[in-house]
Amino acid sequence: MTGLAFRFFATAIVLLTAGMLWGIQMGITQDHTLSPAHAHLNLAGGVLMALFGIFYHLVPAAAASVLGKVHYLVALVGAILFAIGIAIHHSGGTELFAILGSLVTLGSMLIFLATMLRTRT
Repeated sequence: MTGLAFRFFATAIVLLTAGMLWGIQMGITQDHTLSPAHAHLNLAGGVLMALFGIFYHLVPAAAASVLGKVHYLVALVGAILFAIGIAIHHSGGTELFAILGSLVTLGSMLIFLATMLRTRT
């Protein structure tokens, strides 16, 4: 596996590892205050990135497109901003970053839809 698919999978592994470590830390301290942020990091970060990686591995034309590369950057920013934003909000801060992260993640999904529709056979 190379290129864009590899990038999505490598990012998924990093984000899932971070999510696992975060979950272990919550279990050790018995403080689950930030579990919504932990869940979103694992799902929007790890699971979605892996699913996107599968698609780009199976559809090389999509992986070669500029839109595919834009999709990676938007998905990465969205996943991280979403999880951090939820953590900030659940720690008593503003929900602005959670909202922005959710909108960027939605944008990522719309880019993925456009990429998928453009490369269907």
